[in-house]
Amino acid sequence: MHRHHRAAILTATVLAGALFAAGCSSSSGGKKSEEGGAAAAAGKADTPRMTVAMVTHASPGDTFWDLIRKGAQAAAAKDNIKLVYSSDPGAGNQANLVQNAIDQKVDGIALTAAKPDAMKDVVAKAKAAGIPVVGFNSGADDWKDLGMLEYFGQDENIAGQAFGERLGRLGAKHALCVIQEQGQVALEARCAGLKKGFSGKTDTLYVNGTDMPSVKSTITAKLKQDSSIDQVVTLGAPIALTAVQSVGDAGSKAKVATFDLNKELVKAVQNGKVEFAVDQQPYLQGYLAVDALWLYRANGNFSGGGTAPVLTGPAFITKDNADAVAEFAAQGTR
Repeated sequence: MHRHHRAAILTATVLAGALFAAGCSSSSGGKKSEEGGAAAAAGKADTPRMTVAMVTHASPGDTFWDLIRKGAQAAAAKDNIKLVYSSDPGAGNQANLVQNAIDQKVDGIALTAAKPDAMKDVVAKAKAAGIPVVGFNSGADDWKDLGMLEYFGQDENIAGQAFGERLGRLGAKHALCVIQEQGQVALEARCAGLKKGFSGKTDTLYVNGTDMPSVKSTITAKLKQDSSIDQVVTLGAPIALTAVQSVGDAGSKAKVATFDLNKELVKAVQNGKVEFAVDQQPYLQGYLAVDALWLYRANGNFSGGGTAPVLTGPAFITKDNADAVAEFAAQGTR
């Protein structure tokens, strides 16, 4: 099954491969920004200008989403697309941003469904308006029910199971799974998968991922309270790097492993401060989501047959292979 999904990824990439990707600048935060106008002329698709809205649940300052946006911008520059990016971690606010995109009569919408119920009505409105919608990153179990055309990301439950199995092989006995946003379906699925795949004991700890001092103190307190915890599992690179500090502050012997990367996290894997990381390739998610809408508009193509997600992960990054990833992490694409 994974071979099929990887083939779908390769197909989508090869279809667009004759045209090279060029980046374009943008501003970050919860407000809308317009991108794509400064792309180089050479290598740009000779197709009518499109406008694509990308709407995510990103929290301000989370470096993970910078990778998503870089991939999206590269595809937009190549495909002669005006990319309009907006984000809000609040489900209701995110739905309002999608509605704004519908009102602006964009040619396509790429969105994350971290809170699927909040997206149901606006996705239906987009379809009624003739606007194709693709999902990525969050909502792997819900994209078809929501009526989206395609989905790009990793199966978080399966990734969690693989994570748990790896911990078991490494000898861990008691894991603490740290969730930085309660109710976010992708994060909850990771911890659920971890519990299923891990042969030891698993506890769940909720923290406020937008307040790093609070994250640090909460993890530290939990480690001091329970010295049997020998493994901290985090679900984002900034949380992992903070957890490393918490382990030191608590005087704990627990190891830290995580989902997701940034360049500082890759360095932490290289120097052994973080045991390993799971990479879902966010740059690829952003790129494929935008490119898919161009392929659909330009040629009627869609990946996965409309029934299967296109998987971009999980890929394990360890001390043995981190050097191969470090070059791309340094340039901000892994």
